[in-house]
Amino acid sequence: MTKDTLNWPAIPFDNWESTCNALHLWTQIVGKYRLSHTPWINHSWHATLYVTPRGLTTGPVPDGNSSISVSLDFHDHILVVECISGKKSTVPLEAMSIADFNRRLAKAIEAVDGTFDIHGAPNELEDATPFEVDTKTRPYDADAVWKFHRALVSIEQVFSRFRTGFCGKVSPVHLFWGSFDLAVTRFSGRTAPIHPGGIPNLPDDVTREAYSHEVSSAGFWPGQGKGEPMFYSYCYPVPDNFKDQSVTPDAAYWDDDLGEYLLSYEAVRKADDPGTMLMEFLQSTYVAAAETGDWDRDALECEIGEIGKPHDLGKL
Repeated sequence: MTKDTLNWPAIPFDNWESTCNALHLWTQIVGKYRLSHTPWINHSWHATLYVTPRGLTTGPVPDGNSSISVSLDFHDHILVVECISGKKSTVPLEAMSIADFNRRLAKAIEAVDGTFDIHGAPNELEDATPFEVDTKTRPYDADAVWKFHRALVSIEQVFSRFRTGFCGKVSPVHLFWGSFDLAVTRFSGRTAPIHPGGIPNLPDDVTREAYSHEVSSAGFWPGQGKGEPMFYSYCYPVPDNFKDQSVTPDAAYWDDDLGEYLLSYEAVRKADDPGTMLMEFLQSTYVAAAETGDWDRDALECEIGEIGKPHDLGKL
């Protein structure tokens, strides 16, 4: 296996769609555990998951007088629940129903003296079948999941580097389990018009709080919407001429249906330098949003961060 194939593997959605859909619902259940125990942070940042060298994690979750983490390990293909007391429980990741996963996670959390009490149905999906009655066995393609994770690691590294070039408010690089996308968001610092809401099975007040301020957001989803893994970039509110900007690379394009700029993962994966191509997309689409939205770029931007070198104060 070549280095490029390792870092940017092929992850055609058709090859693992059923597994991906199951994994999406698993992350919803895991994320809802964090959501049910964590005080609200603006833009729902308290509910997200994070990429690790082995998979995805909640990070530490306050649970009563304890602290618990839930992690999906895509190398050993196990669910790992760990507690500050030193207790640990695991569940194999394998073909199972959503109801089975929900029940096994509940038992694993209870085994380390945690409390599993979540909103028991999906969000941001048209089909909101409650987890406990979703009893159809779903497949688990371990190799496809491993490749997806390897792609996430490479993408997270580029997103994190892009994040360093902004000294205004900027989100962590995190995975939103509602829409199952890895995202990073920059803020102009100004409030935004009230969002119209209307996202399936998501309370409008959650959406409106998430978009309370002007944003330029970029991310990656593994195949939902367009049927193939895709990078996206959008802004809210949307200036009239945002979609008419010249963004790069040449493979990037505007999608009227989604109201976003898109760039296929496959185009990035096959590039001579995938990271550079992806950074070009992130930067050019951000500039399109900032220019058409009249952001104060001089005040908000700084040089891309370097290891061991503080930013020049004159540019902050």
